[in-house]
Amino acid sequence: MKKWAVILFISTVTSLHAQQYDPDKVSKKTLLLYDKAIGLLKDDALKEAVPVLLDCIQSDTNFLDAYLSLAGVFGELKQYKRSIQFYEIGKAKDPQYFMPYYLPYSINLAGDGQFEAALAAVNQFLTNPKLNSQSIRSAAYRKKTYQFAIDMANQQKDFAAYVFAPVNLGDSINSSFSEYYPSVTVTDSLLVFTRNGQYMREDFFSSTIIGQQFAKATPIGGTINEEPQKGAITVSQDGEWMLFAGRFAERGYDHFDLYIAYATPQGWSEPINLGPAINTEFWESAPTLSPDKQVLYFSSNRPGGFGGKDLYYSTRLPNGKWAPAKNMGAVINSAGDDQAPFIHADNQTLYFTSDGHPGYGGTDLFILRKNQQGEWGKPENLGYPINTIENEGSLAVSADGLTAYYASDRSDSRGGLDLYRFELRNNIRPIRTIYLKGTVSDQLTGKKLPSAVSLINNANQTTLMTIQTDETGVYFVTLPLGADYTLAVNRKGYLPFTELYSLANKEPDSVYTKNILLQPFALSAAFTFKNIEFGVNAAVLPVSANIELDNLVTLLKDNETLTLQISGHTDASGKEADNIKLSTERALSIVNYLIAKGIPQSRLSYKGYGSSRPIASNETVEGRAKNRRTAVEITGL
Repeated sequence: MKKWAVILFISTVTSLHAQQYDPDKVSKKTLLLYDKAIGLLKDDALKEAVPVLLDCIQSDTNFLDAYLSLAGVFGELKQYKRSIQFYEIGKAKDPQYFMPYYLPYSINLAGDGQFEAALAAVNQFLTNPKLNSQSIRSAAYRKKTYQFAIDMANQQKDFAAYVFAPVNLGDSINSSFSEYYPSVTVTDSLLVFTRNGQYMREDFFSSTIIGQQFAKATPIGGTINEEPQKGAITVSQDGEWMLFAGRFAERGYDHFDLYIAYATPQGWSEPINLGPAINTEFWESAPTLSPDKQVLYFSSNRPGGFGGKDLYYSTRLPNGKWAPAKNMGAVINSAGDDQAPFIHADNQTLYFTSDGHPGYGGTDLFILRKNQQGEWGKPENLGYPINTIENEGSLAVSADGLTAYYASDRSDSRGGLDLYRFELRNNIRPIRTIYLKGTVSDQLTGKKLPSAVSLINNANQTTLMTIQTDETGVYFVTLPLGADYTLAVNRKGYLPFTELYSLANKEPDSVYTKNILLQPFALSAAFTFKNIEFGVNAAVLPVSANIELDNLVTLLKDNETLTLQISGHTDASGKEADNIKLSTERALSIVNYLIAKGIPQSRLSYKGYGSSRPIASNETVEGRAKNRRTAVEITGL
């Protein structure tokens, strides 16, 4: 039903129940003005109808239909306060005539955030004994959403202190057409989005970001924009991959499919269909890629789900192909439509839209978080005023977790949906994260090495992500704050590399670079354990030792002729005889661990050197800490 039809329908119904107000007493001059306003409403010219309706009121201050029509128009324009103002004038002039208007009045009260008043208004509407079943269902739905909003406000007291002030991204990004599906790179340097142009054509645009300034958006180059039927787009966190939904003739599976294009020196590559593991003959859209590029999330209406559109995911296999997509389950997916997922660079926080989970009405935004076991929790509504009685669109969040981008048709829109940015409330921000990038190379030749790079949580020894570097050895990982991590790099024929990152009490920095040099196997090649810190005068392995030692077990099993010596070292404190004994016991504890994991004792030796082989000065705290170490040396190939 068109917007004007909703307004006129209510007016027609209420005129049959007039009490004090009598429409037949309105002058012909005023009715001619009103007819003009109705004509404008039929053409969807809501803004143009406003001054004509105001002229009607000026012509006849008791013309109640003009007040109520104005209230309806302002409601459609999302000018809720003005809508409420005119509804309340109408209510004061004739309470009985106003009775059927309590429902749209309640909706505008809720639009303005007055949920207690909205609940009272819809309850008043439901006292009318002559309501039909459709009106009762509509009112019951609204009543449920108002009660949800009230309960949320009572549970989340910080909602009241939160200032929601979306800022339009301006004329460099927005146009008289609709813009939506924003996506940003981890460096917050590139914004990509979809624009709905003439004749329903959709094109992909990009804009570089410097500080808070956006360059003039331009169509994305290459052949990506050749097909007019497209939808959601996302860019990988490192800016190297572009994934999007499109309906390319003779390339797909009959409906919207997901495609990928790669950044090349010549621009974006030819789009490639992601294949039958991802796509079906049904609708697939709204892709989002984990920062390690190992998990793809998207929405699909394929059979076998829990609602109309469900969220799915697929993991990337070691050979670079995608595993068959899996439904994210009944806890996440609802009986309605669950769409527009966005995985943040922390790899632990996902946002999406849903009209099936409890909310404020229409489509709301939700947040999902992973627990310590890497499992997704329950969806949480982002709350008012981010979510409203209207349909909320897709959300993207900047790398620092502070700024969100979304599409909305607010009152300052350039036309249709515009892109906005706003500051996220504290309790719905992703985990603050450091971003690490670099290359993996051969220490001797400098040759770039494709390698497996893993990020491991030291507290529970779980691997948060594992990525395979490209042929140029480039890697990119995120290091969420609040825990300590080990970055582990493995490649056949090379000693393993580990680096400890203690971020439990560290503030985030910007993206920074760590170039990694791997040592090829050679006699006397050695490395020092980074994660094995024994207690004072103790030789018991710490829990975190498993991270590096299990890597060493894999290395030895993959290279069955390799033999190693484990060496223990101390600083110069205490008696040397005690230091030799302690360092020997620590080396032996590592050997015993490896034997327990199935490594033959004949391939292992150990020795305690005490303080005889320092690698730093024993005159400083830092130097002594470096000297207290255990190391591995190749003794046979």
